[in-house]
Amino acid sequence: MSNPSLLILPGDGIGREVMAEVRRIIDWFGANRGLTFDVSEDLVGGAAYDAHGVPLHDDTMAKAQEVDAVLLGAVGGPAYDDLDFSVKPERGLLRLRKEMDLFANLRPAQCFDALADFSSLKTDIVSGLDIMIVRELTSGVYFGEPRGIFMEDNMRVGVNTQRYTEAEIERGARAAFELAMKRDKRLCSMEKANVMESGILWRDVVTEVSKDYPEVALSHMYADNGAMQLVRAPKQFDVIYTDNLFGDILSDCAAMLTGSLGMLPSASLGAPMENGRPKALYEPVHGSAPDIAGQGKANPSACILSFAMALRYSFDQGAEADRLEQAVQDVLADGVRTADLMQADGGTPVSTSEMGDAVLAKLDASL
Repeated sequence: MSNPSLLILPGDGIGREVMAEVRRIIDWFGANRGLTFDVSEDLVGGAAYDAHGVPLHDDTMAKAQEVDAVLLGAVGGPAYDDLDFSVKPERGLLRLRKEMDLFANLRPAQCFDALADFSSLKTDIVSGLDIMIVRELTSGVYFGEPRGIFMEDNMRVGVNTQRYTEAEIERGARAAFELAMKRDKRLCSMEKANVMESGILWRDVVTEVSKDYPEVALSHMYADNGAMQLVRAPKQFDVIYTDNLFGDILSDCAAMLTGSLGMLPSASLGAPMENGRPKALYEPVHGSAPDIAGQGKANPSACILSFAMALRYSFDQGAEADRLEQAVQDVLADGVRTADLMQADGGTPVSTSEMGDAVLAKLDASL
């Protein structure tokens, strides 16, 4: 059998630095666990614009459609702020999501014990936190038509359309229910059915889908209340399913419960391919952080944990994903920190590569 294939798109800013550590992790699994991947690399975002004049070349898009999974670093930076909207770095990422039809975005919000003090909330509120947010990713207000800025009565009007079909809501709901079945069997669906027709449809469809998952306890919550509850009592949630716009906001809110964006991975999954694996893109939640790019200060943990998600969801290697996640957790428990994880009275932070060294050492110790 041929090796599973990975396309690596480091992108911009710290993307290249953190992805370099992931490459070392991938090599470790090949050398020590018999998990060998066929790895290729290409450009996305500002790096692609610099080389090709577009944020994602057609050839790169074609590669992404063919591989078993895509690993992406980060896109964007101030050098590209004045570009036309159509060629901004972020459009490359949106194109990947749209054309690969990655409709389910998985955003875990897990608070590692060693980092509970980093949250802005009290330790007892976030200690042991383990939430999975499933965000519908390819429809809603970010993609709905009509959209644009128009002249109306001699003034500019900005228009974006919130649009969902029954099928779009249903397939994301099934992904969320399947995840809930493997966790604590609780799912909270969040929308704004009190003021939006799309929210009414959302609630109706999720309720219908729930009939196929009688073991999962389904609840509904307005998204604004959901945001409040995430900072009031986040451990009441297990799996949250919500739309593209609300998911964007709520997942970032949940991310900060854990203390650092530098620790949080994500997965974007689509329909199964012929080999049974889902179309998939994995990326850290953090941005390109241009202010520290090239300085060896970036935390590679979120990118490393994104690869752990790839092991789990694309390659059915749950035990190896556990091994990698435990290695990261053990490193943190030892007090090894990059600059973003240092307390004000802390010691000397380690570099990006030194953090990678520490994770590799823990992996070696797990053998």
